[in-house]
Amino acid sequence: MNRQGKHEDRQTVLVVDDTPDNLVLMNGLLKDDYKVKVANNGERALQIAASDQAPDLILLDIMMPELDGYEVCRRLKASPRTAAIPIIFLTALSDSADEAYGFSIGAEDYITKPISAPTVLARVKTHLNLKASADFLRDKNAFLEQEVRRRTREINAIQDVTIIAMASLAETRDSETGNHIRRTQHYVRLLAEKLRNHPRFADKLDDHTIELLYKSAPLHDIGKIGIPDHILLKPGHFKPEEFEIMKMHTTLGRDAIAHAERELGMQVPFLALAKEIAYSHQEKWDGSGYPEGLTGDAIPMSARLMALADVYDALISRRVYKEPMPHEDAAKIIKAGRGKHFDPDVVDAFLALEDGFQDIAAKYADTTETIAEKEQQLNFLRTTPV
Repeated sequence: MNRQGKHEDRQTVLVVDDTPDNLVLMNGLLKDDYKVKVANNGERALQIAASDQAPDLILLDIMMPELDGYEVCRRLKASPRTAAIPIIFLTALSDSADEAYGFSIGAEDYITKPISAPTVLARVKTHLNLKASADFLRDKNAFLEQEVRRRTREINAIQDVTIIAMASLAETRDSETGNHIRRTQHYVRLLAEKLRNHPRFADKLDDHTIELLYKSAPLHDIGKIGIPDHILLKPGHFKPEEFEIMKMHTTLGRDAIAHAERELGMQVPFLALAKEIAYSHQEKWDGSGYPEGLTGDAIPMSARLMALADVYDALISRRVYKEPMPHEDAAKIIKAGRGKHFDPDVVDAFLALEDGFQDIAAKYADTTETIAEKEQQLNFLRTTPV
């Protein structure tokens, strides 16, 4: 590296003193080892310190007109931009009380005049080394925090993709429409956000839980993977024995998620909700649902939200055996199910959010292409021997 390059790599010391001779003296003492900047008053010192080319250390006189060194120090330490710059008072004030006060307002060191050149150089070097170490640790911590955030985003993305992939696998074997997963996710979150301040739900629905509900919702029908095609894909009504097999998808879904959790060897919070949703989203408020015939609040909150979201989307969606139902008709059915099929307060939340439900349905509506693709998948499954 050339001489100029070495000079550019050197640390910068700002000398602040209202006496020109002192500035000349300190410049001569420091210039061989450091880049030196000078300021002959406090205001100019604050400007230099706050600039894009901030000094690495400040040698600061105390007795200056208008803005004394103490006030300059206080302002520097009060600003996040300059607080980390070490300050060494260089002053004729030799009283111990003055020194103590200087340290109390944030100075790193205190040297009295007349100065000893070796002392000044040694103190400057020590504090610059300390600052370099602190800067390194701060930058390393910032990098590590950034890396943790990046890795967390990556892990969350992998988690989300895995969930959607698993749920989509189940959906390809069902007669439900292509964007059913996405719509029901958003319905559940919309209901949860509406109910978060309701007395019956406030202690259960915080930001974290709502996010976990959103992540868990796509796995509600994962158990359908285990239902035979001749039952799952049947366009008409089930025979009683067929319906009993169909009802098993709730247990199959819960058990599949529980098995995955055991294989992982740890409890995963969102999977706890996923198990609730998969197992209990077919329960009804009046106890006429399955698999356990639970009633009222015995049905997990997550499953009660999913039940309404799932039924609403089934009603408004086109299936191979039916045309989609208008929102108004679907809303009447949901309202009629208040206190029977659905938690009354969840229905009330839905009725207050009808515009939001319609917006979600429109935003994630199935296109002609997705419907055709779904029908091709189903036709393939119906005609392919297992």
